[in-house]
Amino acid sequence: MSAPACITPFDVVDRQFDAYNSQDLEAFCSYYADDAVLADFNGAVTAQGIEAIKARHAKLFADFPQNKADLLNRVAVGARVIDHERVLRAPGGDTFEVAAIYTVSDAKIVRVDFVK
Repeated sequence: MSAPACITPFDVVDRQFDAYNSQDLEAFCSYYADDAVLADFNGAVTAQGIEAIKARHAKLFADFPQNKADLLNRVAVGARVIDHERVLRAPGGDTFEVAAIYTVSDAKIVRVDFVK
């Protein structure tokens, strides 16, 4: 019997992206390391640790129940995955674009730097 295929950083980010769009908080958080960090591109930390990430996204999903992100482009380089996304908070509402730079280690997201 062969060993299971390794999950790649691309796979981890893809799965958390799907969980984000489904607003499945538990699945979404399952792709993050316990000590993961979310930061602005200038390095300012906006959430540190899985509990802070969970609280942030619970509020986001509650405030914007129809929130969706469209993937415009994805590039994977080693342990980093860079997404260019268009986010729509509500049907008919304004959109905004963001680049998310994910760093993945041991099949978990350990850091995300956002460029807005």
